[in-house]
Amino acid sequence: MGRLFGTDGARGIANTELTCELAMNIGRAAAMVLTENCENTHPKILIGKDTRRSSYMLEGALTAGLCSIGADVVLLGAVPTPAVAYLIKKYQADAGIMISASHNPFEYNGIKIFSSDGYKLPDALEAEIESIVIDKSKPFFKPVGDGLGRVSRALSAKEDYIEHIIGTVPYRLDGMRIAVDCSNGSASSTAETLFTRLGAECHMLADQPDGTNINKDCGSTHLENLQKYVVENALDLGIAFDGDADRCLAVDEKGNVIDGDFIMAICALDLASRNKLKRKTAVGTVMSNMGFSRFCSDNGLNFVSTDVGDRYVLEAMLREGYNFGGEQSGHVIFLDYATTGDGQLTAAQLLSLVNRRSAKLSSIATLMTKYPQVLINVKVTNEGKLHFFTNQAIKNKIEEVKQQLGNDGRILVRLSGTEPLVRVMLEGLDKELINRLAQETADLIKEKIGI
Repeated sequence: MGRLFGTDGARGIANTELTCELAMNIGRAAAMVLTENCENTHPKILIGKDTRRSSYMLEGALTAGLCSIGADVVLLGAVPTPAVAYLIKKYQADAGIMISASHNPFEYNGIKIFSSDGYKLPDALEAEIESIVIDKSKPFFKPVGDGLGRVSRALSAKEDYIEHIIGTVPYRLDGMRIAVDCSNGSASSTAETLFTRLGAECHMLADQPDGTNINKDCGSTHLENLQKYVVENALDLGIAFDGDADRCLAVDEKGNVIDGDFIMAICALDLASRNKLKRKTAVGTVMSNMGFSRFCSDNGLNFVSTDVGDRYVLEAMLREGYNFGGEQSGHVIFLDYATTGDGQLTAAQLLSLVNRRSAKLSSIATLMTKYPQVLINVKVTNEGKLHFFTNQAIKNKIEEVKQQLGNDGRILVRLSGTEPLVRVMLEGLDKELINRLAQETADLIKEKIGI
């Protein structure tokens, strides 16, 4: 796997790349790093998981590693990633771990770690954990007797999280008819209860996880079934989550996709109208559509751009005192209510807004015009990822495309933080032109460093 942590935790194919031994050692190292200055003899660490079959295996390995260092483990069961982040504070825990590979296929899994304040670990602490696991910079603690940790289960974890989300909603969903795609993932355990309790009539899709069907032709990365279902059943709208429910996308009553940029535009303008958008600023990333930055400018809002990854959006928010940000992929952070992107919180806020206005989502979404965008993923080897930064032919092609697009578009070529991919993204007014230039760039990258 190389170094352990990418932009969203450690991730790999379960039992070959992300093995039991590695998970146990990550648990050991995380316990040492996170509890170094902890006053508790037995620090409390929460573990949540998504619905992948391998999550059971990794949960056991992490639990063993944490207990072997002296930490007490509280198992939350199958819950959304943001539930772990929220419950750390509610349960006065010292840290939390989520076992999930988010939107990836079921054979993958991952480990995300949260500190005692509910935020994802900063790069420095992840590097320290990596150093212990990979470089063996420190020996593992080996307490004995009553120095070992114990394991318990938080039976009210789902209910506590659901009640938290309900408490953030300013206007109920009574009268709304919605479809909810749970991606056969973590939202399957909470979404129907949450949205039904808020007053909506829920039509549930992909909410029967079997350990292998997470993200399979469903969820926020496969919206086709949701689009069709909403239109055929004349519903008000549909919402879709990814495997660990930290992101949300929507579908309007006509079947049109409402991505993270549209959701952010709708919510940002509403927050601003109620004087709840701090510094009149929305934080996005370099992948945010040009239409979103234009929307902000046209409506007297500031747009701040960060590197790709909700962790970098959050860092900018905390550093500068902003309270709203997110990504086109559907990671949206309402910092007044959560310390991380939360798909169900985002959906609840969006649905509440739509119902309060007694308007169609398609009508509300006209406030932003999306620039045509094309994204091509190129598979590369690990060696190819290293050469990406130094290959002169690729550099020359990117510069050539920039010159051709001028002020009417842009190109962004970057390495994926979680997969062996180079992502080629172009935006512009001329859809035929950006498609051609994107394919030319992708073909060159494949020729030079691709598989």
